[in-house]
Amino acid sequence: MMLCKKCQGKLEVARSCRRVRMRCQECSHEFHIHEVADILDEETEEILSRYTVLIYD
Repeated sequence: MMLCKKCQGKLEVARSCRRVRMRCQECSHEFHIHEVADILDEETEEILSRYTVLIYD
């Protein structure tokens, strides 16, 4: 399970038009994928691998 760097809430994959981010379920802060790349777990990597393109903006 991935935890928010701000409040330790659970992070979830949040997909919207043309972007994929990680969103905290507690504080709703959104992280770019590259901001949390160092803490990606296997479950999240599996989810992200389903997207053909991830844009690191």
